[in-house]
Amino acid sequence: MSGPTIRVLSLLELLQSHGRLSGTELAARLGVDKRTVRRYIQALEQLGIPVTSEQGRDGGYMLVAGFKLPPMMFTNDETLALSLGLLAAHNLNLADTQAAISSVQAKLERVMPVKLKSRARAIADTIRLVLPVAETPSAGQHLSPLLDALEQQRSVIIHYAARQQAPAKRQVDPYGLLFRLGRWYMSGYCHLRRELRTFRLDRLQHIELLEQHFSRPDDFDSAEHFSQSLFGIPGNVDVQVLLHTDPQSAAQALGSTAAMLKPQPDGLLLSTRTDSCLFLAQWLSQLPFDFSIIAPPELKQALKLQAERLLHIAGR
Repeated sequence: MSGPTIRVLSLLELLQSHGRLSGTELAARLGVDKRTVRRYIQALEQLGIPVTSEQGRDGGYMLVAGFKLPPMMFTNDETLALSLGLLAAHNLNLADTQAAISSVQAKLERVMPVKLKSRARAIADTIRLVLPVAETPSAGQHLSPLLDALEQQRSVIIHYAARQQAPAKRQVDPYGLLFRLGRWYMSGYCHLRRELRTFRLDRLQHIELLEQHFSRPDDFDSAEHFSQSLFGIPGNVDVQVLLHTDPQSAAQALGSTAAMLKPQPDGLLLSTRTDSCLFLAQWLSQLPFDFSIIAPPELKQALKLQAERLLHIAGR
C-alpha cells in the first residue's frame, strides 16, 4: 500500500477508537496538515464510510453513530507485527494460551484479504523465534488475574513463598509485569513491607483480587525497577562477568539485557545479582562468545558442573 492509503486507513482507525477528533488532532497524529486531513476524509466518504463533521472552534470529525466497519484491513507491516507477536506468544509456552493463540490466528486469517492471509501464513511457516521458555507453567496461570488487577488498579492478596521460607500472606498493589530470562516477575507496592517489591510468579501459591483500588505511578517502569531492586533481594549474590564481545554482538545475543552492560577495554562487564548460580551458569553457557567470571567463585563452580555434564552427554 502507498503512504497516503495507509494514512487514510489510520485516520479511519483513529475515528473508530476515539469517537471524535478535531482536524488539528488528526493532523498531528497522522503527521500531515489539516488540508490533507480534509482530503483523507473525502477519500473515506468516497469509499462509502459515513463521516460527519462539526463546524466551529471546537468542531471535529466522527463516524456516523452505529456504523459498523467492514472486515479488518491490515498493511504488510501490521501483518508482520501481528504474526511475530503471535509467534512470540506461542514460543513462550504459557499454560492455557496455546488454544487461544490458534483461535486468534484463525480469526485474523478469516478477515484478511487473500494476499495478506498468504503473507501471515508464510511468516508462521518460515520464521522461528528462539525465546526463553517460562520455567514453570504455574507462573503463566497467574497472568490473567494479575492483568485484571493491573487494568482495574485493584490490590491483590498473594501467598508468596520467598527463598527457603514458608509461604506468607501479603497485600500488594501490582504496578507492572516483567518477563526476563525465562521467569515472570511482578513489581508493586507491598503493604507488609511498606515499600516497592519484586515477586517471582513461580513462587506465588495463591492470588485473590480485592475490591480495594490504588493509583499506579504514571512513570513506573517494571524493567527499570527490577534492575534497581535486583541488588536488594535477600539471598542474592553479587555477580561480575566480563563478556569478550562488542556492543552490537551483545545486543543481538542478549536483547534488552545488553543495556545492563558496561564497556571495558577488553569487553563488556555484566554486573548483576542472582539467587541461582546454576541457572546463571546454564544461561552463560549458551552465549555465542567467550567470557570470564570475575565473581563469585560459586558461579565458576556451577559453570564447571555444567561443562562436566555436557561433556558427559557428548561422550555417551
